[in-house]
Amino acid sequence: MDPEACLGLRPTHRGGDLWEANAGWWQDGFTDGADPEYEEQILPIVAAWLDGARAVLDIGCGEGQIARLAVAGGAERVVGADPTRAQVEVAEARGGGPRYLRAGAAALPFADASFDTAVACLVFEHIEDVEEAIGEVARVLEPGGRFLFLLNHPLLQTPGSGWIDDHVLDPPEQYWRIGPYLLEEHTLEEVEKDVLIPFIHRPLSRYVNALADAGLVIQRMVEPAPPPGFLAQAAEYGQAATIPRLLALLTVLAEAGLPARGGQ
Repeated sequence: MDPEACLGLRPTHRGGDLWEANAGWWQDGFTDGADPEYEEQILPIVAAWLDGARAVLDIGCGEGQIARLAVAGGAERVVGADPTRAQVEVAEARGGGPRYLRAGAAALPFADASFDTAVACLVFEHIEDVEEAIGEVARVLEPGGRFLFLLNHPLLQTPGSGWIDDHVLDPPEQYWRIGPYLLEEHTLEEVEKDVLIPFIHRPLSRYVNALADAGLVIQRMVEPAPPPGFLAQAAEYGQAATIPRLLALLTVLAEAGLPARGGQ
């Protein structure tokens, strides 16, 4: 199956699959200690929320750093699923204990109630069929199971958002401009020269309502400030250090006929 179709994305690049072509950009820049946001912020949040997990599914696992983290934290069975061959091959080569396969979030090849924990880190902003994918997460979770859901912040990182130095006003003002938040937008972002990545902006309500419809109840919500290591590398962002780049949700699948259990 075409990796983009498996992920739930429409084809966007006639010259080949952007995810396959740009796997090295992710592997070199965001894994194995290369990215301070992962090292100082994302991985610690995920590690804390994985505490006590036995069977973990890492959806959109890339080269496997979160799957390896789950193994290191004591999970007995960890599976990483990603539609991109180049990511799965590197994940397998890096080892660390998880099992990997090619699969997308909208059609997970697992039986019902196969895992007590699922993770999707910076994945769903690239998925076309969001309701189907969240429904699949709920299907493969045990009742009471956890879903760790991390996104680029849908409000404050809306396309067109950014720090503004407004010198038209007297006196001048500085503020964070929010782009057209309520409009769903599919874009190709040039994340660095000649590296294009498909991105889908949605309002937060679209995600929250899909979670609710699937029986996934939010237990914790975290909007952390950008970590020091990121700010040290991105001086232009320093003025907006009070604007979160990340949204992390810990959700729990409600047991049939019962309210969801409390989270960590």
